[in-house]
Amino acid sequence: MSTKIKINSQIFQDSNNVYYPKDEVEVSDLIRELYKQDSPTEIIGNNSKSFIGNKTQSANTTSLSKISGIIDYRPEELYIKVKACTPINEIEKVLSENSQELAFEPIDFGYIKDGKSNKGTIAGYLSCNYAGSRRFKVGSVRDHVLGFKGVNGKGDIIKSGGTVVKNVTGYDLSKLIAGSFGTLVALTEITLKVLPKKDSSKTVIIYPNNFEQIYDLFNKLSSSSSEISGAVFIPEQSNDKEFSAKRNNVFKFNDLKSKVSFVAFRVEGDKISIEEKINNLKKELELNNSDISTLDVYQSEPFWKKINNLEVFEKTEHNLIRMVIPPANGSKLSKYLENNHNYFTDWCGSLFWIEVNSKKEEKIKDLKKMANDFGGYLTVIKTSSEYDYGEPIFTVDKVRLMISEKVKQSFDPKRILNPGKMYRGV
Repeated sequence: MSTKIKINSQIFQDSNNVYYPKDEVEVSDLIRELYKQDSPTEIIGNNSKSFIGNKTQSANTTSLSKISGIIDYRPEELYIKVKACTPINEIEKVLSENSQELAFEPIDFGYIKDGKSNKGTIAGYLSCNYAGSRRFKVGSVRDHVLGFKGVNGKGDIIKSGGTVVKNVTGYDLSKLIAGSFGTLVALTEITLKVLPKKDSSKTVIIYPNNFEQIYDLFNKLSSSSSEISGAVFIPEQSNDKEFSAKRNNVFKFNDLKSKVSFVAFRVEGDKISIEEKINNLKKELELNNSDISTLDVYQSEPFWKKINNLEVFEKTEHNLIRMVIPPANGSKLSKYLENNHNYFTDWCGSLFWIEVNSKKEEKIKDLKKMANDFGGYLTVIKTSSEYDYGEPIFTVDKVRLMISEKVKQSFDPKRILNPGKMYRGV
């Protein structure tokens, strides 16, 4: 059966112009035909992150959900090769059996969308490039991608990278594909670097007195030789009783005073090294006279899962913003947010998750300006039902937008793949 006939076949397509190619060749044939017809398509996996970004300007949908499965896994060589829409849960299960993991800590967006876990697929993570709390130490998703295969907007199958940690000479296309939200290629295969799991972890909780102390702690933690793998600030947020109740319930642990503001940092390794690091950090941070508590491994692990699941914003109907700025400006932003919005800070003071009430939606413009003034960027991860869709979802300056347009043109000259997903007209 020719591709042209397949595209009109109920086997290949459902009644709503949704296509389900079963392998890379079918993806290539489909996109090549859509290219000839000048017919754009939305690219999806299992829809766990489809709410992020603009609605695509296309009448067709291409679901890559059938392109799933582990192709090759070499624990001794620290890599795994999978089909693009392999569920993260499936990958993590196989890695865990060999005491290995995806070190970038996948964020579970299912909680903010539906109130339950839905990590989605590995292609979704590479397309968004969103990593969890270890990001400031181990890098983002793209830093753990050794190679990929995919189909560009003309239907050509392209490949980049391989199965070794050291990249060959030449530009690593993985860096371009990461965070492109499916606007450059339809991913079909991804090779990932994996790392050994740490034996154990502990989390130290500090109850600070002011924002200056918080960022002094972050500065000392980020420069310490006693490596940490996570550092967050959870404010008290007493002005919003409903949010405060949710926050206190999410962070309800035996050894944590959940009803007050706190800084938490994580130390991982074997039990002896953890104790040594914590003792060194207490001296470096001058915590001997401070009010602190410690979460053992049985409390530490679920604590960081709740952070990376964004459970404090579970099923939010408001706008949820992700802002990244240089830590040097973190104290200023925290002071502004304190009485205006619900939020918490990750990545040792660089990443802010901010909930903006739909009734205060005009405040998003203020936050966009602050992100720009502070030398950072902002994304509206989840929008309220009242969001003004004339407002950009992603902040971008003119130079970067021009570069994005040129990159899009080279990969997808007719704007077949996810047109307008990130920027209108691109």
